[in-house]
Amino acid sequence: MDPILDVRNLHVSFDTYGGTVQAVRGVDFALKKGETLAIVGESGSGKSVTTKALMGLVAKPAGHIPKGEILFDGKDLTKLSNKEMQKIRGKDMSMIFQDPMTSLNPTMKIGKQIMEGLILHQKLSKKEARNRAIELLDLVGIPDSTKRIDQYPHQFSGGMRQRVVVAIALACNPKVLIADEPTTALDVTIQAQILELMKDIQKKMDTSIIFITHDLGVVANVADRVAVMYAGKIVEVGTVDDIFYNPKHPYTWGLLGSMPTVDGNDEKLIAIPGTPPDLMNPPKGDAFAARNEYAMQIDLEEEPPLFKVSDTHYAATWLLHDDAPKVEPPEAVKKRMKGNISAGEENRS
Repeated sequence: MDPILDVRNLHVSFDTYGGTVQAVRGVDFALKKGETLAIVGESGSGKSVTTKALMGLVAKPAGHIPKGEILFDGKDLTKLSNKEMQKIRGKDMSMIFQDPMTSLNPTMKIGKQIMEGLILHQKLSKKEARNRAIELLDLVGIPDSTKRIDQYPHQFSGGMRQRVVVAIALACNPKVLIADEPTTALDVTIQAQILELMKDIQKKMDTSIIFITHDLGVVANVADRVAVMYAGKIVEVGTVDDIFYNPKHPYTWGLLGSMPTVDGNDEKLIAIPGTPPDLMNPPKGDAFAARNEYAMQIDLEEEPPLFKVSDTHYAATWLLHDDAPKVEPPEAVKKRMKGNISAGEENRS
């Protein structure tokens, strides 16, 4: 099956007074119909910039795409004008942002905000758009939708506002839905509800989802495949089971080790030492080398390619080279891998 979205060698840079920040440095991935791809990594790893590039939302003129392709429906989105992208945004590709209060207009009733896209892209009449907006509010689990459609964002709780944002994103039945940390601003209980809602909606609408998060616990519950980003590059990609059961990159080990276990044991969380590199002057070799206790001399001199682990699993680390020493994840990481994936499997079943 051909991917619905195919990203090839994507680079995104930002010109600043101090120099050019190379925020995304050669990202490749494909998204299949009905699939959920999670992109994970620390703040500053390039996750959100990548997805904003997909939506044509990189702020110009400071931000630009020096090279790469974003192929969607036979078109390279990097070659389209802003006016051409406006026809795709909201209709074929939609985005859910982290904070619903910055996504909603506080001066407009939520019904009108949902109806805008329906009238613009679907060419519905106001009456048809209103009826569809009520259906969408029902779909995302907002009770008494015929009354609440005429209320303002401040009259909704944080979780309900995020449900409204989901309804707006789904209004035109997009082929690709991008969710950028959609549950970070919510408490744990509401977070679980929103994640369950997105899984349910995907089953009903067969939408492809790109899910951006720094929380690997969330990934186990919602994703089919996972791409781990570091310093503007994808350093490991595979199925959820590949990443949780058989992670190969030391950075992925660090992310797993920093994740609390669900069984409540007393083991300390493992912190990744150091800080990400300065992307105005990216390091010569492996960008993670300075923080990697298993780094070898070649890590400081040459960037590793993506080594094939299996047909679904690739990782960019010299530890996978035939001549490299055999290194296993720390025991504490192995315990977290097993504990959290078990919980994830229960939630997915």
